[in-house]
Amino acid sequence: SQWVKLAEEQGEIVRKLKEEIKADPSRPKDELDAAVAKLKELKAKADDPMNALEDPVTKGKYDLVRSVGEECVADGELAMLMARKPESFVLYDGFEPSGRMHIAQGVFKAMNVNKCTRAGGTFIFWVADWFALMNDKMGGDLEKIKTVGKYLVEVWKATGMDMERVKFVWSSDEISNNAAAYWTQALDIARRTTIARVKKCCQIMGRLENKLTAAQILYPLMQATDIFFLKADICQLGVDQRKVNMLAREYCDSAGIKNKPIILSHHMLYGLKKGQEKMSKSDPDSAIFMEDSVEDVARKLNNAYCPATAEEEEKKAPAEGDEIDAGLESMHLVENDLKNPCLDYVDNIIFAVPDQVFTCGGIDYTSFASVKEAFVGGKMDEATLKAALIDAVNKLLDPVRKHFSENAEAKALLEQMIEWKKADLKPPIGLKRLVAADASKGPVWAVVAPPANENLNLGEVCSVLRQLTAAPGDVQLILWCPDWTSFVLNKCGGDQKVITACYTMLREALAAVKPDVMARVTVLMQSEAILKDPSQYWISVINVGRYFQLQRVREVDETNEYAGQVIAALMHVADVLALAPLTLACSSASSLEAANKLAVAYIEETHVTEIGKPSITSLDPLDSLLKPKHMMEGPANADDDIFVLDNSMDVGRKLKRAFCEPGNIEHCPPI
Repeated sequence: SQWVKLAEEQGEIVRKLKEEIKADPSRPKDELDAAVAKLKELKAKADDPMNALEDPVTKGKYDLVRSVGEECVADGELAMLMARKPESFVLYDGFEPSGRMHIAQGVFKAMNVNKCTRAGGTFIFWVADWFALMNDKMGGDLEKIKTVGKYLVEVWKATGMDMERVKFVWSSDEISNNAAAYWTQALDIARRTTIARVKKCCQIMGRLENKLTAAQILYPLMQATDIFFLKADICQLGVDQRKVNMLAREYCDSAGIKNKPIILSHHMLYGLKKGQEKMSKSDPDSAIFMEDSVEDVARKLNNAYCPATAEEEEKKAPAEGDEIDAGLESMHLVENDLKNPCLDYVDNIIFAVPDQVFTCGGIDYTSFASVKEAFVGGKMDEATLKAALIDAVNKLLDPVRKHFSENAEAKALLEQMIEWKKADLKPPIGLKRLVAADASKGPVWAVVAPPANENLNLGEVCSVLRQLTAAPGDVQLILWCPDWTSFVLNKCGGDQKVITACYTMLREALAAVKPDVMARVTVLMQSEAILKDPSQYWISVINVGRYFQLQRVREVDETNEYAGQVIAALMHVADVLALAPLTLACSSASSLEAANKLAVAYIEETHVTEIGKPSITSLDPLDSLLKPKHMMEGPANADDDIFVLDNSMDVGRKLKRAFCEPGNIEHCPPI
């Protein structure tokens, strides 16, 4: 960059001035101060990433990609990406195959994709068929959902999307084939993200922030996971997804990831009715859909809201207890007083097509600005604008209609879609769960090990032994080691190898102390069990989260602040469903006891019939503290407890120093 050269030259000037002042201390420093200030200014310009645009090829790519977004976070990063990876940068967007495609997802998206791929990028569509399955779309039939996805791909082909550098990645295949990588990434984001931060993302589900279920904490975390799983350089989604994309960037700061995903947010089209901030699939008249007939287009646009002057909106402050949609304030980033959906269509649908000419009232317009000026200035009336818009939209949809009438494969897909739509498909009824225990071996007495602790103490070992030895002789004893739950709770600093080692240490300690008991015990590592059928497990986690309000789940651990703590509670319920135990043994007055009660409540309240409702056996916990609890205030001291890895000298030293007040039987750790 020219600024680097100028900064180097100015640096030499500053160096010489310093030498001259050193040789003659009486010389005024004003000239040096001015030179240093100029050097700082030149260095700032030299460090500006926008300097990458001095290369005309890089600037051309940048301008093409940047034109897609209403906002870019951040422009400098985008400029550097175009210089660093001119032909290999990756963009991503996701969609759930749930049926219909509106015109913004069809035409607007196709044109934006073409701009990005023409600039040298590869565009990945994350086909969220697994999420559609989770949401019971198309009767909960994955093959039907995949067929819907194929139908949408055919729509894009007919619309003119250049498929040469476009990839469709099916989430059901990718998540199942890479379950460990995907879900540990999701759990890592959860353990680093506060609940308050995730709640800001609630508009991506179209939900109201003060009416959240626990599952709605998980959804944004999974969407952020998609970004890293796909190794996307650019998140090219709508403005309504901005908050969850920003969450992904904030996660990079926490995780020490240098190259953050660039957020390129495209405009959200207004709904056709007055006051609709965006189009809605649930309201067919709020938008033009890609399969709409000529008559549908005419009816919808003729009835569309179309002001020529700004109308004052009545904004009421929400009353106490009213529902508040946290997403509305970020739906549009560019000020638009008119909020005229017809003009919005002209701008973002009609003129999205390259070299487009909009003919209205016998006049050819080559820019949106000229159309808006004519309409607002009274040279074009509402009826004339709408008639021209109807004609232009139908011309864009005609190739789609033709494709689905003449292409045999596309025609068959459309006919199948219509048939399923008429059938009113219902999802299957029944409990979805991981099966982790063999019921044929007898009823299960389950003990869930405490979260991993690298400083495993004797009290924890004895408490687990007490829970195991309380079991009758005619049950199968299972010790469940929740390693992924420990990870999402950020135990052992989130080091998964250390967490695994902790449970190995617990298992070996138990076997050393009570080998006869452990000979009866089946030890199951949570992660290993989950990976045998990850799809069913995580669907069960999400279903539990859908049922419970967020606040109820947070009551399991009222001190919780992080999303990981909510996910841990949901996972515990899914663990219980997977084990289907007759009895759950735990320490009384513990967070595990509260989580067990939540699991039992879920089974009872949702009328689960596939497995029985377990009983809870709560036993007094044991501790190995060497001071009474009322003396444990202040910083932790390793000499205040007996740890599994203590040697004989450690134990002897600690016991000699243990609190042992004569006559005090109530608070006497050695006793």
